[in-house]
Amino acid sequence: MVRAFRDVLQEKDFVITAEIGPPKGTDLSRLVHHIELLRDRVDGLNVTDNQSSVMRVSSLAACRLIVEHGGEPILQLTCRDRNRLALQSELLSAWVLGVRNVLCLTGDYVTVGDHPEAKPVFDLDSVQLLQTVQCLNQGRDLAGNSLEGATDFLPGAVVTPEADPLEPQLIKFAKKIRAGARFFQTQAIYDLDRFRQFMDRARQWLAQAQTGPVKILAGMVLLTSAKMARYMNEHVPGVMVPEALIQELARAEKGKALQVGIEIAGRLIRQIYQERLCDGVHIMAIGREERVPDILAAAGIG
Repeated sequence: MVRAFRDVLQEKDFVITAEIGPPKGTDLSRLVHHIELLRDRVDGLNVTDNQSSVMRVSSLAACRLIVEHGGEPILQLTCRDRNRLALQSELLSAWVLGVRNVLCLTGDYVTVGDHPEAKPVFDLDSVQLLQTVQCLNQGRDLAGNSLEGATDFLPGAVVTPEADPLEPQLIKFAKKIRAGARFFQTQAIYDLDRFRQFMDRARQWLAQAQTGPVKILAGMVLLTSAKMARYMNEHVPGVMVPEALIQELARAEKGKALQVGIEIAGRLIRQIYQERLCDGVHIMAIGREERVPDILAAAGIG
C-alpha cells in the first residue's frame, strides 16, 4: 500500500521524489509506463504543470492516473495560467480526486513556450498560492467564504540554492515557510560546496521560523550532454554546472554521454545521502524518466 507523502517526510531519513511530464496529446501509454516503473521506487511523483510554458495534458489528470495506479502524486500548480478562481477550483478538484500534496509555483513566462502569444495571468504568486492552500485547509476561500468541506493538503514550494545574490532567495524562502510550505524541492544543484553554504543559511532561517519540521530535497536534473550543461548555464537562472562536470561529459565516448550523466547524478546523490546534506533528493530526468532507476542504482540507493 502506498505511503502518504506527509508520513514519509516525517518518518524517513532520506526522501526520494521524481518528476514526470504529461504528454502533449492524448496518448497516455508512456506516462502510465513511467508511473508503473517509478511508483514503488520513489516516495512521490511530481507532475509538471505545462512545464516551460509548453501546453500538455494537465497535472491534475496525470495525478489522478497516479492515484489509480497505486502511486503517491504531488500536484504542481502554477500561477501563470489561472486566476484565483481557477486556482482554488483546481485545488478543490484535486482534493476530491484523491491528490493530497501540492507544489506551489509562480511559473515560467509564456514567451519561453510554444504559445508565446498566450496571455499570462499571474493573478497570484507562489507565496500567495501557498496562502490560498492554507485558507482552503482551514475551510474557507480567499474571499472569506466558508467551504462545504475543507482540504488538508501538504503544501510545498521551490527554492534556488545557487541564486546570486542568495539573500533575496533566502528572504523569499522564509516568506514561503511563513505561508505554510512544509517541504521544498530545490532548483538543480551541481556544486555541493555551494549547496552546503545554502543549507547552513537555510537551517538558520528554519530555526528562527519555529514553524515545525520543514524538509528540503535537493533537485537533480539529469545531464545528457556537455551541450545541455552549457545551455543550462547560459539560459536557466539559478543553475550552474561546474566546468569540471561539463568536461567530464565532453570527454565521454560517442553515444556514452547519457551514461556519464547518470553516473554524475548518482555520484552527487550518493554524496548528499552519505553526508545527509539535506532531507532527500528530487530527480528531474526531463523526458528520460525511464532512467531514474539507473540513477538510483548509480547512487547506491536504488
